[in-house]
Amino acid sequence: MISFDNVRIGYAMCGSFCTFEKSFAAMAELKRLGADITVIMSSSAASVSSRFGTAAENISRAEEISGRSIISTIEAAEPVGPKHMFDLLICSPCTGNTIARLSRGITDTPVTMAVKSHLRNSSPVLIAVSTNDALTASAENIGRLLNRKNYYFVPFRQDDPQKKPSSAVADFSLIPEAAAAALDGRQLQPVLRSPVTR
Repeated sequence: MISFDNVRIGYAMCGSFCTFEKSFAAMAELKRLGADITVIMSSSAASVSSRFGTAAENISRAEEISGRSIISTIEAAEPVGPKHMFDLLICSPCTGNTIARLSRGITDTPVTMAVKSHLRNSSPVLIAVSTNDALTASAENIGRLLNRKNYYFVPFRQDDPQKKPSSAVADFSLIPEAAAAALDGRQLQPVLRSPVTR
């Protein structure tokens, strides 16, 4: 049985709104397993309303699960590393836009600042991919992070090979298992899972 008692987890959310429901479920499961969670939201995640929920609803849900206010500014995310705020930082969902920034060391959002600050301590970062161009434009950036120290991935798959052949999404149900592996310095295998069949 996985336990996250006394484990401090930063849970960063980017604007792949169609996966928020599964990501919130994973967040709640980590909390149930004992994790101390702080949510970081990208500017899009914290301000954009969509058919998957309003910005206010998403912030409220994140704060209800975690039990504390979200981090939603670059300034608030900067102390993550200096204060050793987290044992593990999970980026779920992590968009192709954020993956591109991380692969090139660009720090201009609350999420990328939190990751950069967290990595200064050589602490693990767990990526839950959700992007429509995972097998085209984002493939190079995903490959860079797969090969970079302290980055780990939630296993992912093509989510609709027929209608969206370049799209891939993490299996959010595996976040607790992937998080435990990352804390142990291991990549949960296999990284690539069988495509979703429709």
